[in-house]
Amino acid sequence: MEFAAVIDYINSSDDPTAGIKFQQTVTGKEVAPSVADYTSRGPSPNCPAVLKPDVMAPGSFVLASWIPNDYTATGFNLISGTSMACPHASGVAALLKGTHPEWSHAAIRSAMMTTANELDSSMMPIKDVGRNFTAASPLAMGAGHMVPNKAMDPGLVYDAAPQDYVSLLCSMNFTRNQIMTITRSNDYNCANSSLDLNYPSFVAFYDKNVTTGAMLKHRFRRVVTNVGGGAATYKVKVAPPEGVKVAVWPQSLVFGKKYEQRDYYVEIVYPSDGNGLVSYGSIVWIEESGKHIVRSPIVVSPTSAGK
Repeated sequence: MEFAAVIDYINSSDDPTAGIKFQQTVTGKEVAPSVADYTSRGPSPNCPAVLKPDVMAPGSFVLASWIPNDYTATGFNLISGTSMACPHASGVAALLKGTHPEWSHAAIRSAMMTTANELDSSMMPIKDVGRNFTAASPLAMGAGHMVPNKAMDPGLVYDAAPQDYVSLLCSMNFTRNQIMTITRSNDYNCANSSLDLNYPSFVAFYDKNVTTGAMLKHRFRRVVTNVGGGAATYKVKVAPPEGVKVAVWPQSLVFGKKYEQRDYYVEIVYPSDGNGLVSYGSIVWIEESGKHIVRSPIVVSPTSAGK
């Protein structure tokens, strides 16, 4: 293993040295990133109506702190796993909160998702190692690989307030005690329960055992907040999943000032018998100036796709 060779070098040299060189181009390497075979995959068994995962982050062969008296004897090791990806995502979220202290947790998550990259370094769709290097679906990578610098200035965000999450809990048929356990309060309102959380992604499910050929319809409502510099106009671009019709209205959103909100609707028409396959596309809001591109993944999937 790599670390063993390093340890041997350290032990055999009177003056071991090491260096790091930046801004070099290395050719002949595999493209990156790719979805690891160990990644946590969707759909969420508890709430499949909210597309999971959200984003992907570096998690393979990460230099991390380690037990100092273990076999590495250095206090560091190269570790792979979702536990390595999580600190990267958390660090980016903390960075965004420091830059935009007024943003909610939902706004920060939205910024990370809508600016994520679905392409690898070769400008091709990110591949899924766990699925024979086929193109990764949002059920494996979410919106894509996070890009911290772009997340600083996402243009639009999909925000959500505590009541929005309570409405989601109410729609999941949780008992009063269960809701109170989560909210830690009995002061909540289930009058407008809804699974349609204001999330920067869209998911529609079908039963892969149904073979009627009927078409299903799923409608969403979303509200976006302008966090750009001021007045802006966005126009929508839709890349529908294969065999699926996607309608968005209105097709343009006009903002007069910062923090102004606009809502829009999405209707997905898809077959009830999708042959057990996952199909996916996207909805992208593009600012007329070209400065901001706000992308949300669409997934049409059987409920057991990630199993």
